[in-house]
Amino acid sequence: MNSMQQKSKFQILLEILIVSTKLGLTSFGGPVAHLAYFKDEYIDRRKWLTDKTYADLIALCQFLPGPASSQVGMSIGILRGGILGGIVSFLGFTLPSVFVLVIFALLYQNFSLGDAGFIHSLKIVAAAVVLHALIGLGRKLTPDKSRIAIALAGALIMLLFPSAWVQIAIIIGAGAVGYVLFQKKAESNIEPFHVAISKKFGIASLAVLAAALIFLPVLNQALQHPLLHIFDVFFRVGSLVFGGGHVVLPMIERELVPTGFLSPDEFLAGYGMAQAVPGPLFTFSSYLGTMMQGVSGAVVATVAIFLPSFLLLFGALPFLSELRRRASFQGVLMGVNASVVGILLAAFYDPVLTSSIMDGSDFALAAILFALLNVWKVPAWLIVIIGVAGGYVFQLLGF
Repeated sequence: MNSMQQKSKFQILLEILIVSTKLGLTSFGGPVAHLAYFKDEYIDRRKWLTDKTYADLIALCQFLPGPASSQVGMSIGILRGGILGGIVSFLGFTLPSVFVLVIFALLYQNFSLGDAGFIHSLKIVAAAVVLHALIGLGRKLTPDKSRIAIALAGALIMLLFPSAWVQIAIIIGAGAVGYVLFQKKAESNIEPFHVAISKKFGIASLAVLAAALIFLPVLNQALQHPLLHIFDVFFRVGSLVFGGGHVVLPMIERELVPTGFLSPDEFLAGYGMAQAVPGPLFTFSSYLGTMMQGVSGAVVATVAIFLPSFLLLFGALPFLSELRRRASFQGVLMGVNASVVGILLAAFYDPVLTSSIMDGSDFALAAILFALLNVWKVPAWLIVIIGVAGGYVFQLLGF
């Protein structure tokens, strides 16, 4: 019997919780860094998966909307401890940053932090981090002229017609273009992937996801309850955002800021603070929910934005092994990924630059922070500290 067979179900779940909580407390630096932390802890140290299986999991999760690194963590939990293992893995990795961002939102509301100097510095930090993410994604996802053209077209459309539904249309259109143009670029040597979830359970999960996307907006219109509105917005975002945490920024911003639920300053202050905490950037939703409806809003927003990831994983894992071998599916994904770069480019201009860079000193601080991130590879959590300190220094010097 191997070590996993010798352990009880409870021991396995407890082990998953302990390890994932450790990662949730220490995994700074965004999705790519998270995957490196996962490899060190789950694969190199504990040998829970082989390198090849881990690489396959990463590829599978890139096919899905939602937070890719969180989905990889959930998938490892599912493979290790079943559906409960996935839930426990998610809780350990996510809750530390949820608690920090909820506390920050409460402090922001009760102590007038909107007038504090460090809030503007956090918005400058957000500008540097988004630009860094944009360049990194661009290198990876738009390596040729065709995909650069898709990205530029997506950015142009988003800037001219800013709305959440236009963003979805861009993603669908880019997928169609990818289907036509990029099938010849597909990989042929794809190994099969196995997971202990039945196809019937997968279909049921996808049916629940589809039903929620259809009926939640109708219920929201009929009942007009603030918590239901929060659930509807964040569930839809979690279901439809491709590209990970940074791309959630424009879609949520279009849903909340123009409609008056949050001010641009409140929105970007929370986004800047989210860079300072470990764990998934999607916990930005916990801050937003708190700003809208207190702690209950935080719980609803956090559950709503991550629930689609579970439903998608349960629904997709039994089928993705077959899909990954198809050149047409790989082509669709290439087009979708290129559009993600364009959407992020549009978001970098509005609301990030328009709300953060007000004068030359702001630009200078942003340039310093970007250089530290991009050239000297300073971790994102340290960039937040340097950005806040730099803002105070500039203020003391009269800039």
